Amino acid sequence: MPENQRPEYDAERTKAMEPVRPSGTASERTTKLTGGPPAEAAWPQEEPDAEPDHSATVRNVTPPSNGRDNAAGPSGVSPDVTQQHPARNAPHTPPRGVDATQAITPPGDPTRALTPPGSAEQTQMITTPPGGFGRPAPSPSPSEATTVFSAPVTPPEPEPAEATVYGPVMVDGDPEADEADARRKRLRKGGLIAAAVLGVLVVLYGLDLVVSGGNVPRGVTVAGVDVGGLSHPEAEQKLRDELGPRLAAPVKARAGDVEIAVDPKAAGLELDWTATLDRAGSQPLSPITRVTSFFTSREVGFDTRSDAGKLSAALEALRAETDHEPAEGAIRFEGATPVAVDPKQGQKLDVAGASEKLLAGWADGGTVELPVATTPVKTTKEGVAKALAEVAKPATALPLIIQGEGKDATLTPEQLATVLVFEPADDGGLTAKVDPAKVVEHAGPQLKETEKEGKDAQIVFEGGRPVVKESVDGLGVDWEKTLATALDVLKRDNERAIKAEYKHTPAKVTTEQANKMGIKEIIGEFQTGGFVAASGTNIRVVAEKVNGAIVKPGETFSLNGYTGPRGTAQGYVEAGIIENGVPGKAVGGGISQFATTLYNAAYHAGMKDAGHKEHSYWISRYPKGREATVFMDGAGNSLIDIKFTNPDETGVAIQTIWTPSTIRIVLWGTKNYDVSGSTSAEFNPTQPQERKVNKPDCQPSAGAPGFSVTDTRTITDRRTGQSRQESRTVRYDPQFKIVCEPPPPGG
Repeated sequence: MPENQRPEYDAERTKAMEPVRPSGTASERTTKLTGGPPAEAAWPQEEPDAEPDHSATVRNVTPPSNGRDNAAGPSGVSPDVTQQHPARNAPHTPPRGVDATQAITPPGDPTRALTPPGSAEQTQMITTPPGGFGRPAPSPSPSEATTVFSAPVTPPEPEPAEATVYGPVMVDGDPEADEADARRKRLRKGGLIAAAVLGVLVVLYGLDLVVSGGNVPRGVTVAGVDVGGLSHPEAEQKLRDELGPRLAAPVKARAGDVEIAVDPKAAGLELDWTATLDRAGSQPLSPITRVTSFFTSREVGFDTRSDAGKLSAALEALRAETDHEPAEGAIRFEGATPVAVDPKQGQKLDVAGASEKLLAGWADGGTVELPVATTPVKTTKEGVAKALAEVAKPATALPLIIQGEGKDATLTPEQLATVLVFEPADDGGLTAKVDPAKVVEHAGPQLKETEKEGKDAQIVFEGGRPVVKESVDGLGVDWEKTLATALDVLKRDNERAIKAEYKHTPAKVTTEQANKMGIKEIIGEFQTGGFVAASGTNIRVVAEKVNGAIVKPGETFSLNGYTGPRGTAQGYVEAGIIENGVPGKAVGGGISQFATTLYNAAYHAGMKDAGHKEHSYWISRYPKGREATVFMDGAGNSLIDIKFTNPDETGVAIQTIWTPSTIRIVLWGTKNYDVSGSTSAEFNPTQPQERKVNKPDCQPSAGAPGFSVTDTRTITDRRTGQSRQESRTVRYDPQFKIVCEPPPPGG
């Protein structure tokens, strides 16, 4: 064999077929080989003498290119795979001691050439044209750039001559390279998707900015009304439509424990629509904020215009409803059923704080909490409940028996309900007590037969002179001792009875005291007359009541207080009175004549005037400037009274002497004063006016002029000889000229 030739193996006479599928595995990747005629080249018949060198020689073979990068190859083909073939139809001169290495790279699968440093081997690349060696070779594409890895060639086993192999040439692949390649493809695909999504979002963001520019930001609510995304005019109109009726309605508010309503118009409250929408701000530029606005909402509140004066006045007017004094817990009774009354702390509306709260929340549609200043109470709800369960309920469950001497008194549950008294305790509870006066009111009449009434010493007049009538001590129930254990008994559910305790009751005025009073002589007296029969009856009744009354040293006597109510039940009848300057009638009329007589008797006795009132106009049977009137209403309340005080250390007894035409009053005691009186002439006269009366009992009158007069009393003390004067000026109104007219029809 020629020196420059090497033997040709049958296995090299192959023709590579197109891969069965482009996406074949690494082992199925092929290199196209075009087998030439076997006679074109002869393979050496003898093996090279030198042993093959297994050192790898790498040479980068770069085909003619158009300047494109040859480092990239088609996906799916390993850049590290090399197919080696011997040269064809060319003289072969083997390098020194080195096997020839030939790399054929499939089209579109360029590989990267790596040349190990210091390699001395030569590498020969033979590129087989697509049509075989007999055709002109086209210019290689960048994808055909080949990286050649030289390796020792081991001669294949002999094959039958002229053998031709059809089909893909299987090569081994690199798993790590395959995985890296797959990862790059996934990353590339993900990047493209992300870029597409980002582009869409950018477009949408731009469109959203254009569409929503100048509108209220999305998700904005005002007092619960969604105005997001609307233009300012649309948002204002929506607020007016939805909030307008609500803003005109009374605002619900709560001040402490009181529910109230505030008229917004009267309080000067108005919503500032423009300022309210301005609080929403402008469209946000942040993409994140714009996206989240689709799913969230933001309450911006509202701006209010108010009239401070009207608002303050409206809140001050609410104090009548909101303010109340503290109320301690208590127990009230519905019949015999006790009911707990929870304590309530006092409160006063804080007008300044309430103004702020109302301004901030009046348009929300909810209840505005108004601040109040509170005043605490001592009791608690729990303390009241405890008193109800432990005292009130058992106390009124059954009657209470008070066992007297010979007779018992029974208090029903209804009566016991009025007897119990509950007072606040420091521990938050209620302290229960029994009201003795209420017990006496209910049980006293039932036990009256077991008591003996005492009698005070009296001054009676026998033979025209005062005589002391001895006092008698009484025997009565000692209610303080009797009721000492009443509360404990009332808590029981059985044996609900207590024993009445009795005590002797000495007279208020004992015989000894009466004898020491020095009532022995007349110290003052006065007599009047000229009254009509009806008036005379009333004068007689009151005279009998007052006769024998004793005024102790330093004591003040009150006619109304001594007689008590003067009604028909006490024997009084209807008689003449003066009402609004005009004669009239009333039960007890005529008592003023008794009062005038008593006043003059005390006047001459040297008693101290403790209060009296003259008639409105002068009655001719009375001394000018020295007379008095009295009046009590139908309920027995004293409205006009006569009073005098005993200034001495001795007592005074009152004697009354009545006849059908006169009343005489004599005061007995120890005479220490000489008294005289003088009356001035009339002055400042006034003329009467006419008044028409159409009542059936009308009595015509010519009237009388009014005038003023001054009365002066001179008092000389017999013990010291000193004198003093007391003056009093009285103004009398003119008496009307009464003109009687026919009564109205049916009158």
